[in-house]
Amino acid sequence: MKILVQKFGGTSLSTAEARAHVIEHIQAALNQSYQVVVVVSAMGRKGEPYATDTLLDWIASNGDSLPSREMDMLMCCGELISAATLCSLLNEQGIRATALTGAQAGIRTNDDFGNAQIESIQPKRIFELLKQGNVVIVTGFQGETAQHDFTTLGRGGSDTSATALGAALKAEMVDIFTDVSGILTADPRIVEDAKPLDVVSYTEICNMAHLGAKVIHPRAVEVAMHANIPVRVRSTFSTETGTLVTNPTAIKETGSVQDRLITGIAHVPAITQIRVTADDGVFDLQLRVFKAMAKEKISVDFINVNPSGVVYTVYDKEAARAEAALVSLGLSPQLIPGCAKVSVIGGGMNGVPGIMATIVEALTDADIGILQSADSNTTIWVLVQGENMAEAVRALHRRFNLHR
Repeated sequence: MKILVQKFGGTSLSTAEARAHVIEHIQAALNQSYQVVVVVSAMGRKGEPYATDTLLDWIASNGDSLPSREMDMLMCCGELISAATLCSLLNEQGIRATALTGAQAGIRTNDDFGNAQIESIQPKRIFELLKQGNVVIVTGFQGETAQHDFTTLGRGGSDTSATALGAALKAEMVDIFTDVSGILTADPRIVEDAKPLDVVSYTEICNMAHLGAKVIHPRAVEVAMHANIPVRVRSTFSTETGTLVTNPTAIKETGSVQDRLITGIAHVPAITQIRVTADDGVFDLQLRVFKAMAKEKISVDFINVNPSGVVYTVYDKEAARAEAALVSLGLSPQLIPGCAKVSVIGGGMNGVPGIMATIVEALTDADIGILQSADSNTTIWVLVQGENMAEAVRALHRRFNLHR
């Protein structure tokens, strides 16, 4: 079978006009002789009737005491409505369609309600429906446990559903449709002349997704990378092919990418830097600090450890809890809230001298101080004051000529 998986997000399904574009994309794939599996998210965003966040607000105003198992039952409702709506519209247009829940599609998960992990997919029923000439619509974001309880896959779960189904079905491609025309070199709300990227590697987009770019969820990219299935990030409202995400060998074969050191600039706001200094002769400080964070289930990032102490970051929303845990140990942490992590990402930077010098020069010229830095073979991160975040992104975007 020549199978294409298409995933449509909430904004792609929220209006009649948007749903008409969705149907056009499905018809176009059928015209290209694909057998089509469509993964849908809940319609709309917070405040709109069927959005996931609206459902959460509903429970918050009605007791706010729903157990996690029953919360997943509620959270699955938005995708069920999307699937039924699209199924009706496709059949009206003469396109034979069948809707399946995640469970009916064969998605089995563990019982970590609210953030379940996919354990297996048995797509037999999907194959049978495709052979019968159906477009198969699958509710994204959800699966079921061995006890047949509803589960949800956490934020970005519909993206993960799509790439996981693509892997299980051995699809030729997974198309992630959203409200932007692909992956850009930076957030266009900050950088007006951010440019679309024709093709990026799995590693580059995974780093960008982890570091603030919200176009596709990193878990979904990792699934696609392991299965070596190409992913396209496309606009629902355009016929453009968007950004192709694939492996470096396939990128070279396209011949569309020149020697590119830097792919893009990403950012994450609302971060607190925590610094804890060790007294002379104290050698267990780092262990005590990180055990305290683990006990509180606080995720730590941007970690610098040295003989004189430790510096790391947490999200602003967890800073007060982190500080209290450290104070209870008799420590005196220094906190700088409201920081931002700005990341320079590029698969071509590995082993190339001068990248950090260029970053420091660009930020120095913009009068932006660097509070902390770290690097890997494809990414350099800097921590700056939150009020400097937007200008730091713009300065780095300009300095690396990403607008060209």
